[in-house]
Amino acid sequence: MSEILEAVMVICFGISWPISIYKSYKARTAKGKSVHFLYFIVFGYACGVASKIIGHKISYVLVFYILNFMLVSVDILLYYRNRRLDQIAIPHGTV
Repeated sequence: MSEILEAVMVICFGISWPISIYKSYKARTAKGKSVHFLYFIVFGYACGVASKIIGHKISYVLVFYILNFMLVSVDILLYYRNRRLDQIAIPHGTV
């Protein structure tokens, strides 16, 4: 039962990442996005994966941790793309 509840938790968290990725892709700006927050989230998923492996509790839940890790990583990549687009949009010599 605890594994099912853990899977539901990770799935619920994971539902938001495709939406965030879509918004990041369409917005084409890094304004309002915290890359530090994304790094904390990806670190948390990495810890979840490590916990499953170290504790020898490898199950289907691990797939959701890895999937969420990959989705957040895509959002991080989009942040850096959007930051570059922001820098291109700013005329040189202005802040």
